[in-house]
Amino acid sequence: MINSVRYWAIVPAAGTGKRLGSTIPKQYLTLLDRPVIAHTLAALLQHPRIEGAVVVVDSKDCWWPDIAASLDTAKPLWRAPGGTERCHSVLNGLEVLQAQAESTDWVLVHDAARPCLTAADLDRLFAQLADDPVGGLLATPVRDTLKQADSSGRIGVTVDRSQLWHALTPQMFRLGDLHHALRAALARGLLVTDEAAAMEAAGFSPRLVEGRADNIKITRPEDLALAAFFLSHR
Repeated sequence: MINSVRYWAIVPAAGTGKRLGSTIPKQYLTLLDRPVIAHTLAALLQHPRIEGAVVVVDSKDCWWPDIAASLDTAKPLWRAPGGTERCHSVLNGLEVLQAQAESTDWVLVHDAARPCLTAADLDRLFAQLADDPVGGLLATPVRDTLKQADSSGRIGVTVDRSQLWHALTPQMFRLGDLHHALRAALARGLLVTDEAAAMEAAGFSPRLVEGRADNIKITRPEDLALAAFFLSHR
C-alpha cells in the first residue's frame, strides 16, 4: 500500500535580520556565491519526500522575485505574505498551503537563515516522527554550563542542563493541528517564538529529535563564515 501522506515545507523569510547589522535581510546575503535562502530551499526541495514549499516574505520584498526565478526546482513554490511576527508569518504560510494540501499532511517549518540542514537530519526526522501522533522538531542537547543572571547582571544560579535542549528547525507537525494551534495561541495573545511552543500551548508534547549541531541559524556576522565552512567541507 502506497503511503498517501505528503510532506511540505514552509520557510518564513519576512525578517529583517537587524542583529546582523546588514543593509539587506540576512536570508539574502551571499553565501558561497548564492543567497543564504537558496541553500536553505535546496536542502529542503532536493529531498525526495518534500513535495513543495511556501516561502513567506514581506510584501515590500524586492529581492525574492529574482531569487525565485533563479531556483532550479520542478517542485511547486508558493509565496505567502509576511506577518508582524514569525508566528503570524507561519500562519499565513499554512493558510496558503491549505489550498494545496490535506490537513493530515506533514508540514516542516524551517528558518530561512538555516542553510546547513542535511538530508540525514531530514531522514532522521521523518523516521522518528512517522507514527508520532503529535510531531516534533530537530534539537541538540545543551552542552555548555548555563548561568541565569540576576537583575544586577551577576550570576543568580547555575542551571541544571541535563534536561535542556536547543530547539532547531525544521519543526514538523500535521497541517491541521499546527494551523489550529497557532490560531488558538494568537487568539490568546501568545506570540509564540516557534511552532513547538504553539503545540505545547494547545496541550501537546512534541518529540525532540536529535539533529546535527552544524544546523546553525545565521544571526551574527561570524555565523556567515561558519556556515560557509560547514557547507564547503561536505
